[in-house]
Amino acid sequence: MSAHIPILAGKRIVLGVTGSIACYKAVDLASKLTQAGAAVDVILSNAAGRFVTPLTFQAVTGRAVYTDLWGATGDDSGGLPTHIAHVGLGESADIYAIIPATANTLSKLAHGASDDLISITALSAPCPLIVAPAMDGSMYDHPATQANIRTLTERGAYLIPPDTGRFASGMVGLGRLPETPTLIGHLRRVVGREGALQGRKVVVSAGGTREPLDPVRYIGNRSSGKQGHAIAQSAIDAGAREVILVTSSDLPTPVGVVRVPVERAEEMEAALVAHCADADLLVMVAAVADFRPSRYAERKIKKETDAPPVIELAANNDILLTLKAERGRHGFPRVVVGFAAESDDLLLHAADKRQRKGLDLLVANDITATDAGFSVDDNRVSILDAAGNVQALDLMSKAEVADQVIERASALLS
Repeated sequence: MSAHIPILAGKRIVLGVTGSIACYKAVDLASKLTQAGAAVDVILSNAAGRFVTPLTFQAVTGRAVYTDLWGATGDDSGGLPTHIAHVGLGESADIYAIIPATANTLSKLAHGASDDLISITALSAPCPLIVAPAMDGSMYDHPATQANIRTLTERGAYLIPPDTGRFASGMVGLGRLPETPTLIGHLRRVVGREGALQGRKVVVSAGGTREPLDPVRYIGNRSSGKQGHAIAQSAIDAGAREVILVTSSDLPTPVGVVRVPVERAEEMEAALVAHCADADLLVMVAAVADFRPSRYAERKIKKETDAPPVIELAANNDILLTLKAERGRHGFPRVVVGFAAESDDLLLHAADKRQRKGLDLLVANDITATDAGFSVDDNRVSILDAAGNVQALDLMSKAEVADQVIERASALLS
């Protein structure tokens, strides 16, 4: 995960940490959010302070840590206005995240209690409230805890669902605090939910298809899926209502994204046709095999002679041409973005592909570059539009390329 995350950069996040053993994960979360560019103000409950000291959070955030209901905030704590702490913290926050949230804290929040700085800040903060329950499975499953969670979500609080795993008690169940990348994924989703793609459905394809030859061999390509997964994350950051990721990659799925796993080109085509029938935006990043073995061997092909076997190939459908025809019939997807990986005459071939396949934007990259493209975290691309304009982007991370593509596509939709 990249340290700098544009959607979090400059955001003021109030992080309430309560007395679960999982509060050690909140230290890593505070550190990673700070590295991402956010200003993190930590409120530490008395119980949490028995596990982790205020100095620990101050060291990773570079900011004052709050423990006293009657404390004041001021210039020594990051430029907050001089108020009683809960007022200053609440008014300044872009989001208020209570991670981890114990069963006791959930009960206090649900019933409007205000006997400590964490609970009273929840009453005074006008920003979105995020809670991440963390407790033993029997406590999480208890009807009282579940009723409190329902009350909070009905009021508009955002729930980060717990994971299943082993607890400090030695038991296994539902109630573990997720790991830092998942927690940050949920925070990104909340911060970006009023972005340029608010209310939109986005479909993204990623990875390289695998065309089976026998039970152990396939014809494939070097596409890792990194760029497509970055596009899906960027769409979430931009507030998309629904993001469908049709992928052959085994990379982690961004929080909020619906994953549709595929392997063969025919599977990818079927999935994309189905999900694009009401989509606002399609970003076709996947490297789809042009050909497949014409015959599949049910058993492993044996090396019986020195002569290699002859493999006959059959052509796969061109998925973008299929979707172009579907779009002509019913108007969806409203905007289509394609990718082109070329080894020569990059812009000439890219312009031809954009025109033939009816694309609103085409993102072209030179696969002969040694510092960008397949399997690495960076890319160097040119974006071509329907008017013939070309925007050449310098070498940048695939996450930054994704943001550029989503920004351009969002502008077309709006």
